[in-house]
Amino acid sequence: MTTLNRRDLGLLVLRVGTGAVLAAHGTQKLFGWFGGGGVEATAKGMEAMGFHPPRESAIAAGLGEAGGGVLLALGLATPAAGAAAAGAMAGAVAVHAPAGFFAAGGGYEYPAFLGFSAAAIGIAGAGRYSLDHATGHVLDRPWVVATAFLGSALAAAAVVGRRAQARAEATHEAEVETDGPAEESTT
Repeated sequence: MTTLNRRDLGLLVLRVGTGAVLAAHGTQKLFGWFGGGGVEATAKGMEAMGFHPPRESAIAAGLGEAGGGVLLALGLATPAAGAAAAGAMAGAVAVHAPAGFFAAGGGYEYPAFLGFSAAAIGIAGAGRYSLDHATGHVLDRPWVVATAFLGSALAAAAVVGRRAQARAEATHEAEVETDGPAEESTT
């Protein structure tokens, strides 16, 4: 008779809880479920936050959250799922970072926590009570972990870097517009 393994049971609870929260957020972005705006409203929000192209950014964020969340909850392709969700949360952290750490003030606490949780699950593996275990861990190999997290880190760095550059350029253009006419009128 097999006894329950507390570590594997803990991973199951963490995977399902984290995955469900991520999936709910992603379906808000993709389908407008749970009070979300769907792709069109999310794309407008992404554009306002400096992500370009906005529609593709909205779809990528939604898929990272919803797809990563569902796969985490199932414990299937856990390294890729954790990496995708963590990458999506890196973008959210970048948006909330100027407001500081705590979520109560609009900070990045919540997306950082979801990202770290997803990454930890992706690195640790899904445990015995998972589809990865049932399939002999074919999608949960060390090379998958390394490839998934490297790919996600590079993609997140590119997206966040491109957003930061676009925001810096927009700020510079706004400063030139406001400073330019004032300097001309004084000479």
